[in-house]
Amino acid sequence: MNTKKITFSAMCVVINLVLGMIMGIINIPLLFLDTIGTILGAVVLGPFWGALIGACSNLVLGVISDPTNIPFAFVSIAIGLVVGFISKNKIFGYKKAILTGLLLAIICPLIGTPISIYMFGGLSGSGADLLVAALLKSGQQIFTSAFFPRILSNIIDKPLSCVLVVLFISKMPKNFISQFKNQI
Repeated sequence: MNTKKITFSAMCVVINLVLGMIMGIINIPLLFLDTIGTILGAVVLGPFWGALIGACSNLVLGVISDPTNIPFAFVSIAIGLVVGFISKNKIFGYKKAILTGLLLAIICPLIGTPISIYMFGGLSGSGADLLVAALLKSGQQIFTSAFFPRILSNIIDKPLSCVLVVLFISKMPKNFISQFKNQI
């Protein structure tokens, strides 16, 4: 294994953890930014490394913070794979970032909702739980009630996270990025 890839991946995991904690403290609605490291790693290193970064982020978070984060590693793995395959051998610009973010805003809840239903009855511990409860009370099925608030909570976060990665990559030295692209 390449030491540079492992080091860059570890930095991406730290980016996920630090931004996730900061956003948890600031508590801006619909904004988490806790997958920026996964997206960055997937764009620079590819789908395998993106999935690995996502999984490791959830495992570390589960160990140091809350074990209930561990099953949601499947969501993070999907983010790494989707972004990695979309950006592989292609330019990951702003338009593609927005479209990828919108796709993730649907894929992530498709994977995370069943996990949340099984573990927490569809609740997430966020303000979106009010909408989940309202939808349940109105007669909606549990999946629908838990799924749609998750799309709403991802519709801002995932496209913005992807766009911020494009901005960040545009500020990185070109030779830094190219050293990884040549090895994929």
